[in-house]
Order: sequence, then structure tokens, then C-alpha cells
Amino acid sequence: MAEVILDIKQWGNNLGVRLPAAIAREAHVCVDQRVRLTVNEGQIIITPVLDEPLTLEQRLAQYEPTRHGGEAMTGTQRLGAEKW
Repeated sequence: MAEVILDIKQWGNNLGVRLPAAIAREAHVCVDQRVRLTVNEGQIIITPVLDEPLTLEQRLAQYEPTRHGGEAMTGTQRLGAEKW
């Protein structure tokens, strides 16, 4: 088990702690991953939130034509060896 002693710092109106790389690796957390913070008997517990796969509807809701270069398919014309 990895263990370190860290200082809590002011971050805007919040408090923050930087996780050392060794701690993050052992806990299997990475940049931009969501975590759940809970307090149990005065101890702060950080638990990784596992992302569930998105449904097709959720993926389509996130699709931005301007960001992804326009329509996914420009028409019904065959471009290669597609079978319709």
C-alpha cells in the first residue's frame, strides 16, 4: 500500500490535494476520470467511478456535425464495396 502525507491547498473557493503519480497508479485513476468522495467517521474516501458504456442514443446525442466534419454519411451513393 502506498502512503504519502500531503498539504491541503486553497483552489478558488475550494480545497484541493494533488495525487502523486504512484498513488494514482495504485488506485487505477487517471486524468479526467470521475471519482466519488465520501466521508466516513472523519475519513475522506475517494473511490473511482467506473464509466458505463454509452448507448447508441447517448452517443448520437453527443454528436456535433460541425466538430466532426459534417454529416456521418453524405448520401446513398456507394463509395466502395458496401452492401446495401
